[in-house]
Amino acid sequence: MAAAARIALVTGASRGIGRAAALALAAAGAHVIALARTQGALEELDDEIRAMRPGEASPATLVPADLRDFAAIDRLGRAIYDRWGRLDVLLGNAGILGPLSPLHHVDPKRWDDVLAVNVTANWRLIRALDPLLRASPSGRVVFITSGLAHGAEPRAYWGPYAISKAGLDALARTYAAETATTSNVKVMLVNPGRLRTAMRAEAMPGEDPATLRTPEEIAPKIVAICSPEWSETGKLYDFPQDRVLSFRAPA
Repeated sequence: MAAAARIALVTGASRGIGRAAALALAAAGAHVIALARTQGALEELDDEIRAMRPGEASPATLVPADLRDFAAIDRLGRAIYDRWGRLDVLLGNAGILGPLSPLHHVDPKRWDDVLAVNVTANWRLIRALDPLLRASPSGRVVFITSGLAHGAEPRAYWGPYAISKAGLDALARTYAAETATTSNVKVMLVNPGRLRTAMRAEAMPGEDPATLRTPEEIAPKIVAICSPEWSETGKLYDFPQDRVLSFRAPA
């Protein structure tokens, strides 16, 4: 990735996979547009990026926003167009776990929040950013999914999260099909598996985090998928197996 040549938007950039990927993209020379809800954490990320790239006036752009503010996504698309006229990388990492409970116990507001952040916001990003990604000579789109979305056996009590990630899979694959022969855009899903993140700790509070791999370990893989050299589209990169997998119809 050539220095200062790539414009990369990372959602959920303040912690976990998003933060690690934002730092890795910045280290590879990209200008990172870091989107997250927490201003303070974004400023800490900006400090780290500036420290690794001394002498650059603004190697990152901070966007404190909630992805449920869909009008803000539209404004962001316009701002990227006005400043750069293109977008080279969209890393749709932001997501929420939601309630872990039987489906008939899920509060409707919490259901709506999970679907809004994990699915609808990513569609709004595609809607707002598609012309900018097509304007790039090598637009790359990566969405973070979960094995719960496409595993052979559904897991009880994980309904809102698993259902939203299955919807995200369909969204990404549809966008991949729509861009495959009409643009240079490549669209991939990434399954990180069990990583040492705040979301994992929330879901599995009794788990020893020392037994888990870290977001910093997957970050170089994400950078590779975001590079102009990446040629696959509409597929799944599975980090636990370190393999690119094709989706299959049910047996």
